[in-house]
Amino acid sequence: QLQLVESGGGLVQPGGSLRLSCAASGFTLGFTLDGYAIGWFRQAPGKEREGVSCMSSSGDSTDYADSVKGRFTISRDNAKNTVYLQMNSLKPEDTAVYYCAAGHICSDYVADFSSWGQGTQVAVSS
Repeated sequence: QLQLVESGGGLVQPGGSLRLSCAASGFTLGFTLDGYAIGWFRQAPGKEREGVSCMSSSGDSTDYADSVKGRFTISRDNAKNTVYLQMNSLKPEDTAVYYCAAGHICSDYVADFSSWGQGTQVAVSS
């Protein structure tokens, strides 16, 4: 069973930066990280989980929510079985628990991703 573990969250001032990591392990026999689309989602208190970014399994396609476009960058290192989310120019409204998830294709829908990490807290405040 595929396991995903997020790290890199924390408290940062507005305008600051953080890089989140998503480490994958426990692949099904014959699969590696390059066989999965990886999405980043976030959930703020009292809000539904929303898609932030996603990278296709091939790495040829990336998607970003309008709210983070130009500020966040998704990347992957298949050799390290790790996906990253570089977050720059952070705003208070970026405060949320951030999750990475694996699926067959990129999607904005939570149900389309079969494996999820436990989440990492990002707080943007002065």
